[in-house]
Amino acid sequence: MALTASLAACFVIMAALWAWQRKSGRADWVDFAWSALIGVLAVFYALVGDGSAERRALVVLIAGTWSFRLAFHLWQRLSAHDAEDGRYQAMREHWGERANFWLFWFFMVQALVAWLFALPAWVVANDPKAALDGWVIAGVAFWLVSLAGESIADRQLAAFKADPRNKGKVCNAGLWRYSRHPNYFFEWLHWFSYPLVAVGAPNWWLTLLGPVVMLLFLYRVSGIPYTEKQSLKSRGDAYREYQRTTSPFIPWPPKD
Repeated sequence: MALTASLAACFVIMAALWAWQRKSGRADWVDFAWSALIGVLAVFYALVGDGSAERRALVVLIAGTWSFRLAFHLWQRLSAHDAEDGRYQAMREHWGERANFWLFWFFMVQALVAWLFALPAWVVANDPKAALDGWVIAGVAFWLVSLAGESIADRQLAAFKADPRNKGKVCNAGLWRYSRHPNYFFEWLHWFSYPLVAVGAPNWWLTLLGPVVMLLFLYRVSGIPYTEKQSLKSRGDAYREYQRTTSPFIPWPPKD
């Protein structure tokens, strides 16, 4: 019942947001809604779940902090600009006159994906085990590393963009020296927390959806492809050189 209700809520919320973007021209707010929805669903599952109090608290800790940190970061970024993010402008350009039609289905996919990404939280929230064993410690360690890494990457990029001397340049400082998308990498790393925390839980296999679907999403849907297309458009040869020397995803020493 909780899963059905949460899926319906995701579709309704995203449909309402799609209707709003038709007037505002800001489809990019779907990123904020998507990230916030996962946290809201995680808290909901923790409240109604049948698992131990320890496991339900872990759901709020791991999923809630990740989701609401990302949502707050996106809210700050989106609020600072009057124009739509370049990735969504590229989508509109690609889809032409039928952009709103395809954006509707894009929003529906986002609703479904948010629901799918919240399923690992549902598994943990319904895990009856109370013991905080080595698997849980490992899962919490992954959460801490990923949360810290993503936060640092976001702050480094924001600081680089805030300096007017860097206008038109490529950020290759800090974590961005070792990966073209360190924020995406640590976002992906976060999803390994759930399979570790939920080892032995009923429906454990559902927790594997997180890292698998997120990798697919980042590489094939709205992550890296559109981000790099926009970067090439705005930074040209400088970004092509960055592509040549820097790992696309996993942090790695740059090529000479």
